[in-house]
Amino acid sequence: MIISEDRQSHLAHKVTDKVWGDDIADFSDDDLALKATKKAIFDYVKEDSDIDKKAREKVASLKRGVMEGSPEWEIMYKKYYEEEKNRHGK
Repeated sequence: MIISEDRQSHLAHKVTDKVWGDDIADFSDDDLALKATKKAIFDYVKEDSDIDKKAREKVASLKRGVMEGSPEWEIMYKKYYEEEKNRHGK
């Protein structure tokens, strides 16, 4: 998943505002709360990108040369993506 830094920041603002607005949590320091939210989103996107990269590498390493975008490639990608996700505890 590729999400630009601006989009990640926008999402962090939306999440923080919603959590505060719905009285789910009260922040003693708004800047610290926003920073923590941004970090959580960044870490999630980074981990997902790493999982995606590993899954793509595994499909590319198959000896039979599976063509990206083909139904077989999609099946193998999903399989390897799920394996990597499970390895990361997700």
